[in-house]
Amino acid sequence: MGSRAPAKANDNSIKKIDPRDSYLERLGQLVNFKAMRDAKLSVVTDALHGCGAGYLDRALASQGVTVQAMRTERDVLFEGSGPDVSEENLRPLREAVLAKKAVVGLATDGDADRFGILDSDGSWVQPNHILALLYDYLVETRAWKMPAARSVATSHLMDAVARHYGTKVFQTPVGFKYIGELIQQDKIAMGGEESAGMTMRGHVPEKDGILACLLVAEMVAARRAPLGEQLKTLFKRVGGEFWPLRTNLHLPEEIKLKTVGRLKSDFSNFLGRRVKSLDRADGLKFEFGDGSWVLLRLSGTEPLLRIYTEAATLKESSAIASETKSWVMDAAQEAKA
Repeated sequence: MGSRAPAKANDNSIKKIDPRDSYLERLGQLVNFKAMRDAKLSVVTDALHGCGAGYLDRALASQGVTVQAMRTERDVLFEGSGPDVSEENLRPLREAVLAKKAVVGLATDGDADRFGILDSDGSWVQPNHILALLYDYLVETRAWKMPAARSVATSHLMDAVARHYGTKVFQTPVGFKYIGELIQQDKIAMGGEESAGMTMRGHVPEKDGILACLLVAEMVAARRAPLGEQLKTLFKRVGGEFWPLRTNLHLPEEIKLKTVGRLKSDFSNFLGRRVKSLDRADGLKFEFGDGSWVLLRLSGTEPLLRIYTEAATLKESSAIASETKSWVMDAAQEAKA
């Protein structure tokens, strides 16, 4: 039998919509733009040539907030640097924040589901700290005395905030779908991942960099304090400091397999530290008696072994990362032996 040509779709069978206005209207319901106007907030936004252009800047401008938008033109090569909201990629935003004496710099990545934040002095504020600040702010201002959710790789500063308010934190594997399920069930005030993804109660069960940026702008306006100052205040409030770090290791396949095999062992001590608890939900996470921790997991998107660490100082977090890297590389020596 001869093959038949596929039926042509009826021109009326596909309904096209433009969600921009509905989306911006919803943001107006979720975000306190009045606080920004009252504070006479001055903002610089950076779309990194991605699809956040015309959304974040428009949401602010339409609400009477002073905003300068940059890198709004489409560039599929992202100036050759990539679409990530990394500290390195936000150097142009830093220059603009300082030149314009803006209160805050707000950036979204290529598809606008992740956020990048610069303080008024141009310093990059890591996503882990932003997530904890936002959780604290939402509980404080929305009267949502509810749990939060974070991935296993995300800072325990969120847990400290939860303890301060008498709530708790759901720890999930890496992957925003797990946090999205808790949003759909209305079990959490907000959820986030250390890779700069977050959402909040009453919004879509997926990460939204535009919403995150707007909430940061609201928080800065309402508290009338730079983010660095707010972070110091939060550390005092919860009774300790939290400095997370992520290290990526490019390893030969045999070394990765060797490391995965070694992680199947039981550990009462690791790196000369007493292990308080182990978590194998996603990779292997060691939590030590002093509250510091290290997580080793294979990336689900890149050929990498990721090492996540957190301690009370960045120096100690870096030391744990360095010691863990040495432990991993011992596998290379064993493989050669």
